[in-house]
Amino acid sequence: MISNYTGIVPGSDMLFIRKLAERLAGKSFLHINSTKAGGGVAEILQRMIPIMVELGIDARWDIIEGDDRFFDITKKLHNSLQGSPETINDDMWEYHLEVNKRNAKKLNLDADAVLIHDPQPAPLIGFKQRGVWIWRCHIDVASPYKGIFENLSRYCTQYDAAIFSVAKFTRSLGIDQFIIPPSIDPLSDKNRDLSDEEIHDTRVRFNLPPDRPIILQISRFDRFKDPIGVIQAYRMVKKYNDCLLVLAGSPATDDPEGEAVLKEVQEYASDDPDIRILMLPPFSDRDINALQRIATVVLQKSLKEGFGLTVSEAMWKGKPVIGGAVGGIPLQIVHGLTGFLVHSVEGAAFRIRQFLNYPEMAERMGTMGREYVRNNFLITRQIRDYLTVWYSQEHKGSNLLEL
Repeated sequence: MISNYTGIVPGSDMLFIRKLAERLAGKSFLHINSTKAGGGVAEILQRMIPIMVELGIDARWDIIEGDDRFFDITKKLHNSLQGSPETINDDMWEYHLEVNKRNAKKLNLDADAVLIHDPQPAPLIGFKQRGVWIWRCHIDVASPYKGIFENLSRYCTQYDAAIFSVAKFTRSLGIDQFIIPPSIDPLSDKNRDLSDEEIHDTRVRFNLPPDRPIILQISRFDRFKDPIGVIQAYRMVKKYNDCLLVLAGSPATDDPEGEAVLKEVQEYASDDPDIRILMLPPFSDRDINALQRIATVVLQKSLKEGFGLTVSEAMWKGKPVIGGAVGGIPLQIVHGLTGFLVHSVEGAAFRIRQFLNYPEMAERMGTMGREYVRNNFLITRQIRDYLTVWYSQEHKGSNLLEL
């Protein structure tokens, strides 16, 4: 219930959400992405849709379906938009459109507002019926591989507005553009307070000793998350500090590369008994929560990143966090205050050792990080922002201060 967030989230968010919901009550709000499980978009929508429904908005969530070829193409598209050199020929673009055409015939696209998430379903704009259509880009498209964004933008420019997570992610589209960072839900299984028994259960099942420091990275097995670099940093630290490394991730139906990357990581770990590589089943939220609470230091050493919500998740639990200085991670980590930003394996190893050797500093940064997340990255703020964009597009020229 929305009332359960009272006292946890800023009161101003609660007030503004209720005012907006009064104006939008009874209207329909459709979200479409490409997967119900795996990744931050699905996690947010699983929690956000019920809250919007409780507020009186007819909110619903659908996904587009595709075969292996489709998701192989969209993975290449995702990587190339983030700068990786990938070839997407005319036949692949045509198949991307064809799969969206098939989905458009099955989906109910009739809504007062439609929010299309990321490149996979972007061509659905060609089947718009009515209402406000918004393209929500969760990835960094500031420096795409040559020609890729120009091809995608033929769809994006048809939307009424676009939303990006960070200002530097954006590209000129000639439509209204907004900056809305993603968020975490403090009451979800992944972020709620856990009992000692729940934490102990996870520790025992994954054989994590209570008397040794644990370095943790939780993310899908993706080369841009740099799991190999994390192992390299751990090995540097291990020369001086006793510790264990845990790399944990879950599969995503729209990421065909995950299995291959997992095998690469397992081979690189070389059967080190102090490295735990965990492929968690979908919806392992309580275990992820417990692992973050068990950890001594949490990493998100990404080389490219959309936003990296695992950073805010760990900060919400009061943990010292080290992140790659890419994507939306610098928006979450205030370097030297709520954690450390790094640019190399050596930098990551140095900061891990700082946290292990100076626990008082780690605790201080963890406390500051939790408060920073409370004020900036909780789900009520994102709901407020989404409803504000929807209302502003329906009432262009009106004064939102009159709400």
